Amino acid sequence: MPPSIPLWMVAVSTIFGVIIGKEIFGGTGYNIFNPALVARVFAFFAYPTAMSGDTVWVWKMPQNDGLTAATSLLSSAKESISHIAVENNGIISFLSGSLHDSFVEQGSKLGDLSWFSLFVGTVPGSIGETSVLAVLMGAFLIAVSGIGSRQIIIGTTAGMVLTSFILYLFGSMIGSTNPMMYIPPHYHYVMGSFVFAMVFMATEPVTAAHTEKGKLIYGLLIGFMCVVIRAINPAYPEGMMLGILFANAFAPLIDYSVVNKHIKRRQKKYAK
Repeated sequence: MPPSIPLWMVAVSTIFGVIIGKEIFGGTGYNIFNPALVARVFAFFAYPTAMSGDTVWVWKMPQNDGLTAATSLLSSAKESISHIAVENNGIISFLSGSLHDSFVEQGSKLGDLSWFSLFVGTVPGSIGETSVLAVLMGAFLIAVSGIGSRQIIIGTTAGMVLTSFILYLFGSMIGSTNPMMYIPPHYHYVMGSFVFAMVFMATEPVTAAHTEKGKLIYGLLIGFMCVVIRAINPAYPEGMMLGILFANAFAPLIDYSVVNKHIKRRQKKYAK
């Protein structure tokens, strides 16, 4: 949540997430959608100016020691093609800092958005998701303990990589002027909430797929939706929230299809 959001909005969103996202389906263990994401998506669409308005994220004063600015993902999405040369990895040059001198606003330069800075977490952003390194430590504990599914993590990563390559080729083919189409997989991985949501949201056992093959398909769908939302709609640069909720809705269908296919294969194999 933004630091300046009114607390009553947080309270209303939390109530909505608990009642509509969980209790209405029967309580803990029966909910279809991740309640935390239901609460956040309610806040995002019910109070859009409080959640992502420029008054929150890009207010700057050159005399101040600190400033509130757009996150790295939002910064890259908002830069128009007139600022970024798509050819020769122009978007990467911009993010890594070699083109920052061209973007001086009110006496303040954009920060270092290199891959290493995004990975370690020396960039401004939402609490808990800026350091991919720290999130991966948590992912290791989840994987070792067996709480989270490794298939979902692998599937989500694979879906993101494949989709980003496809969009890059498609953007190059049609000559797209959208810089988000050209962001490579290793940058998608460290930007925004991709790793945080993949590790702590997508692997939530109640709302995810339950079959082993279904978990992989479920992860692929999340990775695909995340990159598509990020790239096709630059006005909404983060896609993990909607991607996971979309996959939550299809998780039962994915499990049904996997089980039904397995049954038909066994019937065909052992039929007399």
